Amino acid sequence: MTDSPGAKPPQQPKRTQIKLEIPADLSAQYVNFAMITHSMSEIIFDLAQVLPGSPKSRVQSRLIFSPTNAKLLHKALGETIAKYESRHGEIKVPPTLADQLFSTMRVGDTAADDEGQADE
Repeated sequence: MTDSPGAKPPQQPKRTQIKLEIPADLSAQYVNFAMITHSMSEIIFDLAQVLPGSPKSRVQSRLIFSPTNAKLLHKALGETIAKYESRHGEIKVPPTLADQLFSTMRVGDTAADDEGQADE
């Protein structure tokens, strides 16, 4: 099948614009902890605020996504972070506990290796 010279290109589907209303009395919640779980049909985000020195915290919001919408959120978040970093610089992520515990150890590092290097 070949395109004829007068053929129109296929039309792109029209994007529906959604008018989003943000209520004036909407309260924002600061969260610094997320627990993410999933089932076959849902991905669940439990969001909380963990305070230093506090032994427990309470989930403030639970967001439930379809896997497709969670993946779209992942993509949108990645694009937004890339834009942020291009304007403000790389976001430094603190090391995890495992990184902190094992960052000084490298493959081949042993007491015998250290002693052998001292003799050379």
